[in-house]
Amino acid sequence: MFPASATGRDLAPRVAARLGVPLAADVTDLGIEGGAIWATRPVYAGKALLKVKLLARPALLSLRPNVFTPVERPRAAAAETAKVDVPERGGRVVVREIKAAAAGALDVAEAPIVVSGGRGLKEPANFRLLEELARAFGGKAAVGASRAVVDAGWRPHADQVGQTGKTVSPTLYVAVGISGAIQHLAGMRTSKVIVAINRDKDAPIFKVADYGIVGDLFEIVPRLTEEIRKLHA
Repeated sequence: MFPASATGRDLAPRVAARLGVPLAADVTDLGIEGGAIWATRPVYAGKALLKVKLLARPALLSLRPNVFTPVERPRAAAAETAKVDVPERGGRVVVREIKAAAAGALDVAEAPIVVSGGRGLKEPANFRLLEELARAFGGKAAVGASRAVVDAGWRPHADQVGQTGKTVSPTLYVAVGISGAIQHLAGMRTSKVIVAINRDKDAPIFKVADYGIVGDLFEIVPRLTEEIRKLHA
């Protein structure tokens, strides 16, 4: 098993090619039926789910981050760390520098709570409403954005959630002023709980939302922020 992260997406297909076996990538569900391993993965930009049976051995999979919840099992297991000796100049690629994100800044792909905004916010300055809402969760939330917002230069590409951005599966996803284009849904529909706030009652985002609020986000978000602050007080 590999994580469907940037490193995992690079490594997993190379291992599959070396072993001559297929790879089930970006898996969101996994099970064993009749002694065989079955994996479910989204296809067509998240519009459909494909269930595949892994016939080859070893079975190779890459798992979408934050989709599977670790649980305690009574069965005993042992972890083994393999030491690999790599020549100092054995590869054609040399890592010159690794730049870490700013201290305290949560990445949308790793945050347990994501508050994302779209064009409904009208201008970049209004993202302060989402930043205040994120802070109300006590450092557990990150601020995301739709592609339209990123393309307009309102937010950096690192904040983009969607097919051409980052795939997120937080415990809570709050979509504010996002209509819910299929490309955006492909990046967040596996979130545990989805809350949508939009003025348009027919917005596609409401089809995948667990909770929907139809109304003016400029009135709803500040009140929601206030109530969450009270809960964390």
